[in-house]
Amino acid sequence: MPRGAERPWSWDSKLAGRTKRCILLWFQNAYRRLGRGRVLFFGRFQPFHLGHLEAVKWLYERYQEVVILVGMADESHTWLNPFTAGERLLMIRAALEWAGLNLARIVTATIQTLSVYAGNAGFVLGYVPPVEAVATANPAVSRAFRDAGVKTVTPPLRNKSVWSGEYIRCLMLLGSDEWRLHVPEPVAEIIDYIDGVSRVREIAENYPDIASACKKLAQQR
Repeated sequence: MPRGAERPWSWDSKLAGRTKRCILLWFQNAYRRLGRGRVLFFGRFQPFHLGHLEAVKWLYERYQEVVILVGMADESHTWLNPFTAGERLLMIRAALEWAGLNLARIVTATIQTLSVYAGNAGFVLGYVPPVEAVATANPAVSRAFRDAGVKTVTPPLRNKSVWSGEYIRCLMLLGSDEWRLHVPEPVAEIIDYIDGVSRVREIAENYPDIASACKKLAQQR
C-alpha cells in the first residue's frame, strides 16, 4: 500500500472484528427476546404416549408456549418409525386437547432428522420459532444446545420402563392390548382407525430378530 494512502476497510481489522462480534451478540440477544416464554420439546413420538404427555404438561405449566418438533418426519413404515409424520401430529394434537391443554399455546412442526450434535443444533432450531429453552433428558443433546447458547431443561421422567415407544410397539407385536394403557385414549383411537397394530406386525415380518427381542423386553418389564 503506498505511503499516505487510506487503509481500506477490512473485516480482518481489530475494529471490524469487534463490530462483527457486537452485531452477532445483538442478534443473539434479539433472538432470545423473541423466544422468551417458549420451549422446544422434540422426539419421534412413535407413538405419542403418556410419558410424552406428562412432559408436555410439565412444560405447559412453566412456559407460555410449547413447541413440539416431530423428528424423522421423512421416515415411516419401519420398525423404529411405523407412523407417518402426519399421523403423529394428529396423535399429539388430539392427546393434548383431550388433556385439556389450550392448543393456541402449542406449536407443532416437523424435521427430517432427529440427530443432534454440536454442529447442527442451529440447524434444528431453524425449523421452529425462537425458543428460550430446549427440553431434553439426553446429556449429549443438552450439551449441544447449551454450546449453541440455548438453555436446556429436563422434565421429570415417569414410568420409563413402560412409557416407552419401543415397549409399546413390542406389546402391539406380541398381541397384548396392554399398550392401550400407556397411550392417551385419542392416540389409541387413531391407531385403531389407521389399523396401526396390523401395520406394526406386518413391518416386523421384515425384521427377523424383532419378535425375540420384544419377548425379552417384555419379560424384563
